[in-house]
Amino acid sequence: MQESLRQRIAVVGCGYWGAKHVRVLRQLPEVGEIIAVDSDLERCNVLVDSFPHVGATSSFEDALDEVDGVVVATPPTSHAKLALRAMEAGKHVLVEKPLTVHADEALQLMEAADESGVTLMVGHTFEYNAAVRYLRDFIAAGEMGRVFYIDSARLNLGMYRSDVNVLWDLAPHDISIANYLLGRAPSAVQAWGGRHAHHALEDVAYMRLIYDDLDVTANIRVSWLDPCKVRRMTVVGSTRMAVYDDLASEERVRVYDKGVTATENGLGVPMSYRYGGISSPYIEFEEPLLVQNRHFLECMTTGTSPLSGADDGLAVVRVLEAAQHSLTTGQTAEVNDAA
Repeated sequence: MQESLRQRIAVVGCGYWGAKHVRVLRQLPEVGEIIAVDSDLERCNVLVDSFPHVGATSSFEDALDEVDGVVVATPPTSHAKLALRAMEAGKHVLVEKPLTVHADEALQLMEAADESGVTLMVGHTFEYNAAVRYLRDFIAAGEMGRVFYIDSARLNLGMYRSDVNVLWDLAPHDISIANYLLGRAPSAVQAWGGRHAHHALEDVAYMRLIYDDLDVTANIRVSWLDPCKVRRMTVVGSTRMAVYDDLASEERVRVYDKGVTATENGLGVPMSYRYGGISSPYIEFEEPLLVQNRHFLECMTTGTSPLSGADDGLAVVRVLEAAQHSLTTGQTAEVNDAA
């Protein structure tokens, strides 16, 4: 590919996710120059030492003059300001999850993207995971019957954040997956949690997403304070059940041909259980972040609307705002009224 046709990308934020983006972008032939941007130039230099031929600067404004697109991988509270400035400069933008920390900020970014005619995409990485896509298609084909509920756990010890609580840090993944699997956003949210090792921010939290029109709930548990790293989602349907384990080296999706039927015999409602086999489909795996970033470059070049566009990001932010309201008040929060 000619150098003039290759995209120049700035990765803003040289922390955990920024380093991942730099590593993945260096693998893509569509990418030419990569500039790592961080106010702490020492962090940039550490990244450059690991990935030769990557430029580094502490000036976001200087980087904007040199690139075609920007990946924002900074703390969530800074997402809106940086993404807005990049789009004002005519740059395409990929923002790590969550898109923003307020719905009105997300709406502002969407308006700016329309006015500038640039791509605005959110990093809902699991929507580019082949296992999650298989599960979505499996549900859409009716193979699970009617979905009863979804249960998800995203647990680990650390990494504690100082700007947002565990809901805003970890739950965006599970909210985006649930919305993706069900093809819509929830109508209401219940949330509760606790502060244990952190004095100001919840480090353990639980959410229940209520999809009224489907009569489905999604239960999400997230924690920074658990001895075991867990990344697991269970989908229970009327005819089959499925477990998606993102940490499994093999058999990331297991389908259980099991179910239960209520049978009325006049003496109550005993249950009739059905036990079948367990299968694990072959799913060709490619790193989701690589797939996602390749798609971002495609959208930059062709003008194609992103699969995880700003509307997708806004939907997740609205759920998080509702969850935060529920966490504070102890009451169920309507999603559409949370912004």
